[in-house]
Amino acid sequence: MILVLIDHDQSEIDPLSLRALTAARKLGHEIEAVAIGSDGAQLAAIVGEYGATKLHVAAHDAITDYTPMASGRALKDLVDKFKPVAVLAAGSPRGNEQLAHLAAFLDIPMAAECSEITLGSPHHVLRARWAGNLIESAHVHSELLVATLLSFSVEAESANSGVAIVLTFEPALEPADSIVKVLSRDSGQSKAGLTLSDAKVIVSGGRGVGGPDGFGNLEELADLLGGTVGCSRVVTSSGWRPHAEQVGQTGTKVAPDLYIAAGISGAMQHIAGMKNSKTIVVINTDPEAPILRYADYAIIGDLHQVIPALTSAIRQAKG
Repeated sequence: MILVLIDHDQSEIDPLSLRALTAARKLGHEIEAVAIGSDGAQLAAIVGEYGATKLHVAAHDAITDYTPMASGRALKDLVDKFKPVAVLAAGSPRGNEQLAHLAAFLDIPMAAECSEITLGSPHHVLRARWAGNLIESAHVHSELLVATLLSFSVEAESANSGVAIVLTFEPALEPADSIVKVLSRDSGQSKAGLTLSDAKVIVSGGRGVGGPDGFGNLEELADLLGGTVGCSRVVTSSGWRPHAEQVGQTGTKVAPDLYIAAGISGAMQHIAGMKNSKTIVVINTDPEAPILRYADYAIIGDLHQVIPALTSAIRQAKG
């Protein structure tokens, strides 16, 4: 049996978890899912549709929001009880963090960002390193494989199965397991209620925007296109925009239909977060900027002139 951690935010499932379920189904074992928090029970229908026969729900008074160490402890309880051959999760920041705690509790290795998995003795994985610029082939010498799946490496495919059976359990948590927890929330939503993960259009700005006031034009263009605003790490480090808007290896990995990068040079960690976008438009004054290697369309020019011109043209086209 394979356990798949279903990451959810107050019963709103992370779509990457559906990709993880799809990848797990291809490994030839029965699939069971686990959700942390009592509200995870609401996911029985969707995880069942994607192939999970059971949904284990960890319910505890100390689990009121995202508590990564408590997640690891709850997963350990299930591993000790059911002895799965593997525990998998999406290779998102939250998925990697929760499974890292599990591996630490079990004192076994964890393989992150896997694009291919072969179960055996030892297990074999192909995994992305250095922001996807290198693919590592490795053997994992552990009876249990703890691994996360490379984001967007597998398309989510419904198994057209029934509703998963919900099995609620109370994990044996220790006081330290809830030390790291959510204290407050910033939804990171656009005016249209979109987040980076679900937006079909993202207009991202980097150092070239010049400061927090420069994002006004990007917000206007994003709203006009029905999308949301993103940014690079240097922008959040400078305090211009919230971390919830950061695209990249240490932010959110995205794959929208359209990604517009304005004033972004193209550091490796940013490319890792947006290179799976279907169409990439780059606006930059530097014709040698690294991000141009990934562009479908490039506009060499000042974003403070180009963005307003694009906005005006789109308004005219929309009548």
